[in-house]
Amino acid sequence: MPTTDATTEAATAATAVRTGRLEAPGATLHYEVRGRGPLLVMMPGGSADAGIYDTLAAELADRWTVVAFDPRGYSRSTLHGPAGEQLPGAHSEDIARLIELLSPGGAPAAVFGSSSSAIVALELLSRRPGLVGRVVAHEPPLVELLPDPAAGRAVFAAVRESFLRDGVEAAMATMAAGLAPEGGAGGGRYEVATGADEESRAATEPVEDGGATAPPEESGGASEAEAEAEAQNGAGAGAEVDAVAEAEAATVRRMMANLPVFLEHVLCSFSGHAPDLDALRAAAPKLVVGVGRDSRALLPAVAAERLAQRVGSATAEFPGGHVGLTEDPVAFGARLREVLLG
Repeated sequence: MPTTDATTEAATAATAVRTGRLEAPGATLHYEVRGRGPLLVMMPGGSADAGIYDTLAAELADRWTVVAFDPRGYSRSTLHGPAGEQLPGAHSEDIARLIELLSPGGAPAAVFGSSSSAIVALELLSRRPGLVGRVVAHEPPLVELLPDPAAGRAVFAAVRESFLRDGVEAAMATMAAGLAPEGGAGGGRYEVATGADEESRAATEPVEDGGATAPPEESGGASEAEAEAEAQNGAGAGAEVDAVAEAEAATVRRMMANLPVFLEHVLCSFSGHAPDLDALRAAAPKLVVGVGRDSRALLPAVAAERLAQRVGSATAEFPGGHVGLTEDPVAFGARLREVLLG
């Protein structure tokens, strides 16, 4: 029977991050791997990169080889030339290359995408169905499937124009206003499709340190050496907490720096993409469309449910809203595990 130390070492090995680089036409992709088992590709949406899945990937690494990556043109995945309009098809081929490189024994992979990356996941399923065994597409904002596609296109076009004219902050305000439910309830909140809003708050709010820096309790006669050792342990724990908070903040800054590329070159071309409904209908047994429990009135969820209806796929409700994966990664991961194994 394995000892506690052996179990701990195994768990640590399962969540240890292994990084790699993959050459693709026009870009060099950065990817990160955790765990062992069947391949699960986690695709970041909005302006997010692999870091958005740090917590979620660790939660799932006991069952899957979890791969996260920076999309081409973001963070550590560099383009070989100037940034231009990005298309879901090219991004889906990047995922196909990752699967072909990393899937154990060439077995079909599971794929998860959220928001704009859910559109890429759908494109992968329609183009290369043999590479995947299960695709979970969480709230793909496909405006062509809305009751009024022109109105949806206009919302995202206004966001892009606002960015080009007035910058990131103005564009995000335009996004929030354009995607608020009728009457403005809830404020839309679609700006956090990047994942950066919640991540930023999480990284900059005070971090609970389990009392490591609290005043010492009465020692009950402990020696000065013991008291000094306790103080040093407390200081070490506080330093670890500070290091984690700084790492999280650095991840947020990195993803925020991707916003100009997302707003100018990704937002409109991805949201305006017309999926191959016939191909998706044929692959529907492999597809689960995710919808956030708290975001059903917003554009991405409306489009997602209409997609499921059009192609005859299953749907699954997830905790939280459009970015439930950052609101409560543990609860979201537990639900994703159920859907992947279901």
